Amino acid sequence: MLLLNVVVLKRFQCPPLINKLKSMHLTLFILFFALSGIIKADDWPGWLGSKRDGVWREKGIVKKFPENGPKILWKTKINRGYAGPAVSKGKVFIMDRELNKNAKSPDNPFSRGKIPGNERLLCIDADSGKLIWEKPYDCDYTISYSAGPRATPIVDKERVYTIGAEGNLFCRKTSDGSTIWANDFNATFNTKTPTWGFSASPLIHGELLICLAGGEGSVAVAFDKLTGKEQWRSLSSKEPGYAPPVIVNHGGKELLIVWTPESVNALDPKTGKKIWSIPWELRFGLSVSTPQLVGDILFLSSFYNGSMALKIKAGEEPEIVWKTAKVSEKRTEHLHGIMNTAVINEGYIYGACSYGEFRCLSLKSGKRIWDSLEPVGLERPSRWGTVFVTPHENRYFLFSETGDLAIAELSKSGYKEISRAHVIEPNGIDMRQRKIVWSHPAYAMKSCFIRNDTELIRVSLASE
Repeated sequence: MLLLNVVVLKRFQCPPLINKLKSMHLTLFILFFALSGIIKADDWPGWLGSKRDGVWREKGIVKKFPENGPKILWKTKINRGYAGPAVSKGKVFIMDRELNKNAKSPDNPFSRGKIPGNERLLCIDADSGKLIWEKPYDCDYTISYSAGPRATPIVDKERVYTIGAEGNLFCRKTSDGSTIWANDFNATFNTKTPTWGFSASPLIHGELLICLAGGEGSVAVAFDKLTGKEQWRSLSSKEPGYAPPVIVNHGGKELLIVWTPESVNALDPKTGKKIWSIPWELRFGLSVSTPQLVGDILFLSSFYNGSMALKIKAGEEPEIVWKTAKVSEKRTEHLHGIMNTAVINEGYIYGACSYGEFRCLSLKSGKRIWDSLEPVGLERPSRWGTVFVTPHENRYFLFSETGDLAIAELSKSGYKEISRAHVIEPNGIDMRQRKIVWSHPAYAMKSCFIRNDTELIRVSLASE
């Protein structure tokens, strides 16, 4: 309509008004496409989504499951692994592992030894579930819980980046999987594979790819994302830990948070320069969950050592607001998370504790408000009980280690479940031979993409 008006007005020679309408049309055109990009939000290109905050922002999502549960759109055979899927531009990227002929994983997954096999990156069509391409590479495992890769791939435009359990870093073309550049952490940085493998998903920041490599002075390393050329390295620690690096914004300043088993650190993401460091010695090196900043409070949770809340101050070292005093997995005071990253909303923390007790804590004080076994789907407490929680609008999607997908409301008043459906079999095995699935799903294309040790599935969550 605006263009028609401009054409008509030209006949009457009204230049000021014509220019004004042209400007209005251009503004509306730009605004429309900007908003379209915001609303669409249908990709989950890496760990915890497009903003690395674990929030699913897509519209048109089901409020309650149908009576027979959500529809499974497709199933695709894959091999074992803990790495979650990444979804970008109609493709799903996921890693798994194949054993060599006659090779066998230990009956006790906690055991370690050289296990020959390979790791693979698979590219799967998100609409059909059909394999587009696969890229295997030889990779003998020396790690405990040797089922497969841990780190979720991350997609940036036409490139996909992966880190394998033994520290093999690849940058590949999304079109055909061909290698653009690669690195081997153990060889390059003279480091040693952690007990449970390299698990920290890489981070894209501007032109940098930031990874946790380990070693002396090279716990955190930034590469040029296009060429693989090292840009900076920083920090020393006996182990790199398992928690993914994350960028937070405080007072208009970007901080790269790197949580090692020895300390919580803030770096300048452009240079790697250390801004501050808070010592925190963790048992068995279990820095796993992703650090989260809400306002001025940075929250962290570890399996044995419990939780810590830091108050970030501009130009100063953070202040410890509260911290778990007792190092224990059983006599728990706060939140002792391991596989899952808690969510924080309106001043309250929600997440699974050491034995699957799903808890609500006050972010301000650490005080326990309530706990329940219902979100994880347990009848009794179970060590390492895990559920992955994803906020969406005014409710939450929960994927449990039991293979259940649930919709629920979380508040300081308690847990209110709206729907629950069993969508995939928990066919992984923990140290006690308990059947589990320990992989964070991806939410994209009005669907949930979920893997276990034998298949990847797409579950429709569209409202229509």
